[in-house]
Amino acid sequence: MPLFSQSSRCCTAAAVAAINSSDRKTKFASAAWRNCKVTSPLLRLSENDKFNISRLALGHSRRGVKGQTISMALVGNTVGKKGEVATSSSILAYDLIQGELVRWSSVMDRSLPDPPTAVFLHGILGCRKNWGSFARRLALEFPTWQFLLVDLRCHGDSASMKKRGPHTVASAASDVLKLVRDLRITPRVLVGHSFGGKVVLSMVDQAAKPLARPVRAWVLDATPGKVRAGGDGEDHPAELISFLSTMPKEISTKQEVVRALIQQGFSNDVAQWVVTNLRPSSSCGSQSSSFAWVFDLRGIAEMYQSYEETNLWKIVEDVPRGVHMNFLKAERSLHRWALEDLRRIQAAEELAAEEGGGVEMHVLEDAGHWVHADNPDGLFRILSSSFQGGKT
Repeated sequence: MPLFSQSSRCCTAAAVAAINSSDRKTKFASAAWRNCKVTSPLLRLSENDKFNISRLALGHSRRGVKGQTISMALVGNTVGKKGEVATSSSILAYDLIQGELVRWSSVMDRSLPDPPTAVFLHGILGCRKNWGSFARRLALEFPTWQFLLVDLRCHGDSASMKKRGPHTVASAASDVLKLVRDLRITPRVLVGHSFGGKVVLSMVDQAAKPLARPVRAWVLDATPGKVRAGGDGEDHPAELISFLSTMPKEISTKQEVVRALIQQGFSNDVAQWVVTNLRPSSSCGSQSSSFAWVFDLRGIAEMYQSYEETNLWKIVEDVPRGVHMNFLKAERSLHRWALEDLRRIQAAEELAAEEGGGVEMHVLEDAGHWVHADNPDGLFRILSSSFQGGKT
């Protein structure tokens, strides 16, 4: 079901325009919008404001924001600065990346529908920044969409938000569902990589049935059930978590971590990726600097154990109406996709088609487990079908 109706699709998207401070005349950004009847001045973003990225330091007061949505990002005639977006939350840390044509204010015209939203979830030991470049590319190609990038519990900036255990796939999914409710967002697309893929499945499982709107769910290089390790020489997450737990909490240089990981047999790519989780932690009055991990490694170890044990085949083999479930296997996957897994997905695909649902299997060529880094162009082409025309 499209978010915009046929009669209002042109005019209800956030057409980009400029407000000339001297004569206050509104100029439309492209000829495609000249036939739209617009009753209020609209904003044209400068090149520096190509994306309205709302990096929210969560946990601030909610006073004065009742009835307002996350899309509110305009104060006067300036694009919203950090902290000026009306909604804040103590649930999870996130970024909201918006395409140019996303409406900039839900207050100026409440008749405008909310822009379609895609939620992106990272894998174990990752963070929302892993999806940053990819989401910005999507926002360029699909300017009526907005993309919510989330730090899962115990990861990134969410690690400082102490969560009650157990730290599981289900609790991580519950966090994200609470966040989107808090932001008054109804996601149209859910994308999860590895651990995040199972979180997506758990979100579908926990969501109210039937869903308010059709949803496309993407599970990237993760199976619904048993996690099977890859071949020799792979970077095993369980082994990586175990080794990191032996390292000191304070690190002198990132390079020493990279060297230690490579000596332990992990790849340079994974070593370089892991140290993105280090942040400067210099003491007040001290000229020497050091680094500290931003994640909660003990909680992450518990989450990964849950990832290995959680079985969500039931949601795949009985897909809720309105959900189109997509599985993507990397050609050089870190995890072994057993023949049993592929057959069960194929059977679920046939059953869902008979009952009006959708299950589909995709293969990303020339890619290992880190799909958005190994073959971003191929992944972009595969995912793009979910965003074309504002439909799911």
